[in-house]
Amino acid sequence: MFRAFFRSKKWRYRAYGGSGAILILLLVQLKVALTINELNKRFYDVWTDPGRHYLTEAYAAILPFLWTGVTLVLVNTIASYVTSKFVLWWREAVTFHYVDLARTSQAQLEGSSQRMQEDVARFTKVMETIALTVVGSMFTLIGFVPILWALSNAVQMPILSAIPGSLVWVCLLTGMGGFLISWLVGSKLTVLEYENQVVEAAFRKELVYCEDDPHLYAEQQKFQDLFGSIRTNLNRLYFYNALFDLWKHFYLIHVWMVPFLVLTSGLFVGLITFGVMMQVNDAFTRVNNTVSQFIQNWQIITEVRSIYWRLGEFERQLTAPQHVTKAGEKEKVIDEL
Repeated sequence: MFRAFFRSKKWRYRAYGGSGAILILLLVQLKVALTINELNKRFYDVWTDPGRHYLTEAYAAILPFLWTGVTLVLVNTIASYVTSKFVLWWREAVTFHYVDLARTSQAQLEGSSQRMQEDVARFTKVMETIALTVVGSMFTLIGFVPILWALSNAVQMPILSAIPGSLVWVCLLTGMGGFLISWLVGSKLTVLEYENQVVEAAFRKELVYCEDDPHLYAEQQKFQDLFGSIRTNLNRLYFYNALFDLWKHFYLIHVWMVPFLVLTSGLFVGLITFGVMMQVNDAFTRVNNTVSQFIQNWQIITEVRSIYWRLGEFERQLTAPQHVTKAGEKEKVIDEL
C-alpha cells in the first residue's frame, strides 16, 4: 500500500513532492496559529479593561484577526485541494499495483473487486485525515510547547508552581491519561470492524450471484441467515461505539476546565491579566488537542486499521506462490493469517 506509491519510479516524484507541499502548508498554518495566540493576549487585555484604553486601541486589537483570518482561509483551502490530489494519486498507484498483481496471479479470490475499488478508496481517504492530524499535531507541539512552558510561570497552585513547565506536564498527563482510557474502552472496535466487513462481503457476494441468476432470490432463508450475522455483529459494534462515545464526549466536554483550574489563583490575586489567561488557554487547548487527537479520531483509526488488515490479507493472497499438480490442476498455497 505504501510501497506502491512511495517506492514506485512512476509515482515517487508526486508522492514526495506532494508530501513536501503538504508539510509546507502545515507549517504556514502553524505560523498563523502562533500569530493568533499572540494576538489573543493583546485583544483580551484591551477589551476586558476598557477604562484604561482608547476606542482606537480596541479596533486596533481586532484588525490583525481579519488579516490572519483571510490568510488562514486561503492556506486551508489550498491545503485541502493539494491533499485531495495527493490522495487521488495514492489511490491510483495502489489500485493499479493490485491490478498488475491480479493479472499475473493464479489465485481465485472472492471480493477482489471490492478490495481494489472500495477498500483502496476508503484507505487512502482515511489516511488523508489521519496523516494531516498526526503531522499537524507534531507541528503544533513543536510550536506551542515552548509558549506553554514559558507561561507556566503564571501557575500559583501549590506543588505545580515549583515544577518547571508545569502547564506542559499537566497538558501531556491529561492527554495521555485520556488516551490510555480510550485504548481500554475502544480495544474491541478494530476486530469488530474487520468482522463486519467479512459478513458484509458474504452477503454482498450472494447478491452478486443473483444478478446473473434472479431465481436465487427465492432462497430467503440463506439471505436471512447471512443478514442475521450482519445484525449480530453490528449490534455489538454499536454497543462498543456507544461506550466509547460516552467516554469521548465526557472527556472533550470537560477537559477545557483544566487550564482555568490551574491558573485561577494567579488571575484573582492579580499576578496575571485576563489576556495572559486566554493566551494560556489557547496554547493549552491546542497542545491538548494534539495529544487527544487519537481520542477524537478513534473510530477513524479503527476503520483504517481494519482496512489495512483486509488489504494486507488481499495482497498476501495475490502474491502467494502457486504450483501445478501432476494432473495439471492449479493449487493455491494458503497463508495462515
